[in-house]
Amino acid sequence: MAVNLAAFLGVSILVIVTPGQDTALTIRNTLLGGRRSGVLTATGVASGQFVWTVATSAGLAALIVASEPVFTALKLAGAAYLVFLGAQALYAALRPRDGHASATVKVHHGPGRVAAYRQGVLSNLGNPKMAVFFSSLLPQFIAPGHASFATLLMLGLLFNVMTLTWLTGYALVVARVGDVLRRDRVRRSMGAFTGLVLIGLGLRLATERR
Repeated sequence: MAVNLAAFLGVSILVIVTPGQDTALTIRNTLLGGRRSGVLTATGVASGQFVWTVATSAGLAALIVASEPVFTALKLAGAAYLVFLGAQALYAALRPRDGHASATVKVHHGPGRVAAYRQGVLSNLGNPKMAVFFSSLLPQFIAPGHASFATLLMLGLLFNVMTLTWLTGYALVVARVGDVLRRDRVRRSMGAFTGLVLIGLGLRLATERR
């Protein structure tokens, strides 16, 4: 066979279920804005992956990986964005509570629809490790001489769909237990935790070597 689909699916599942910056951002936006914000963030992440898929299939991702200045600039921009989002979450969690607020928060003040989607896209596109990942992962499961644009695109799209499904599941689970998570103390604790995670992931991305 030109494509070892079973091996690709196995490796992809392991990679996708490992928590990272996209998972943390999806949880953060679901906590702040509810199910819709979480699902839109997941959709944005998958859209960012789609861009990397097309870039990899066309050979552009390899050029990014080969160019040290471009790779570093993209990495630092992505790291700064993650730190910014983490700081926002921390501020929302630690700011003084309105004296009229009840123990259970009924109204979400999370990102709007466009903002949630945009954050998912930028989070993924701002991680140049995705270029390295797709460039190295996809060809491994294709027989020599069969790594065409269409074949690489097919595997990348399959990975995108799997990611979208997994992150959407995260958003739905977090939203389903919303009655507990909307309690002000719990919401603030979770918001502070995800904020710290995003900041930590941003700092790691900034200092990480290839």
